Parts: sequence; structure tokens; C-alpha cells
Amino acid sequence: MTQAASKVITFEEFANWKPDKGRYELHNGVIVEMSQPLGDHEEIVGFLVEKLVTEYTRLNLPYRIPKAALVKPPESETGYSPDILLLNRLNLITEPRWKNQSTVIYGESIPLIIEVVSTNWRDDYLDKAGDYEEIGIPEYWIVDYLGLGGRRFIGNPKQPTISIYQLVESEYQVSQFRKGDRIISPTFPELNLTVQEIFEAGLQS
Repeated sequence: MTQAASKVITFEEFANWKPDKGRYELHNGVIVEMSQPLGDHEEIVGFLVEKLVTEYTRLNLPYRIPKAALVKPPESETGYSPDILLLNRLNLITEPRWKNQSTVIYGESIPLIIEVVSTNWRDDYLDKAGDYEEIGIPEYWIVDYLGLGGRRFIGNPKQPTISIYQLVESEYQVSQFRKGDRIISPTFPELNLTVQEIFEAGLQS
């Protein structure tokens, strides 16, 4: 992750500037260029997208995973581009920024967000967790396949962990899963996936 520009701008300016190529976020008015993900990171993202699409298709749910949409917290000049953003298409009609900026602002539009941790782990555990909670996103996964997060988040000794944050009475409660644990997802309670299967996605041929 690198800071692309030091000038502080508004979200409107960012949305109008954002190029088609590359991946950028706006953090409190500062444009940030996201680094190219590693191969295992991309394999895990692709694996999870396949599993989620299969599950919501099986259940005939009105969901979709966009390629490059943004999530904007309500009270800051910030826009995030999650690794996986699950949208409820039925609620997009209420989203004022969707048609022209591919941006969502309401928790009702976002059943689930997944971030796969890179070197910028503080963004996922600190900033994004707080902002996603404020937006009211019901479920947020942090997939830390390298065990990069701070010890206060994933324990000591550090080890690869999937943290699932569930919104309960407007606050996140976190459950953590490791090794052979089966993932428990409030959005997809019948999803049959273990942590090991997810982490080994990059090794599958």
C-alpha cells in the first residue's frame, strides 16, 4: 500500500478521479494506491468468491459480487475497495451513489465484506472494522492467512486466523477460527468450509 497523493480531497473528487486501472482507496481524504496482491492472496479471494456465488445461487438469494465497487462510511472522506463485497441487489435502488459512482453507503445493501490481510493489516483490524461497524454491515471477515495481525487481534503466539465479526446490537462481536475449524457464517449458516481449505486454496492445482 502506498500513498498516491498527499493532497487532501473529498470523496466526490476521488470518485470522479478514480481511474479504471489499478486499485485505489481514499483514507480520510488521502488517496492510497493498493499494492499488487500476492498470488496466494488472489487464490484465496477467487476460491471464496466461487464458494459464495455457489451458495447464494443455490439459495436463490438476490446477491452479487461486483468487481470494483466502493464502500463509503457516512462521516468521513473515505472510500474502501474490499477484496470481496457482497451486495444485496434489492437494496441498490435506495443507494444514491450506486448508479453514477458504483458506491454503497448503507449496511442494508451489504450482507458481507471480506478482507484478505496483506502488509497493511492495521487497516483491516482497526480502521475498516470500525468503519464497517459504523455503517452497520452485518458480517465482516478478516482472512489473515499469514498471521500478520497484531497479537491483540490474533493471539500470542500469532498464527493464521479467520476472524468473523458479527453485528450484535450495533456492535461487532468477533469469533475466531483456525486450522481445521469449520467456518460459522451468520449470512451463510450452511456454508461447509474449514479454515484449512481456505488457506490452502493457493496450493490447490
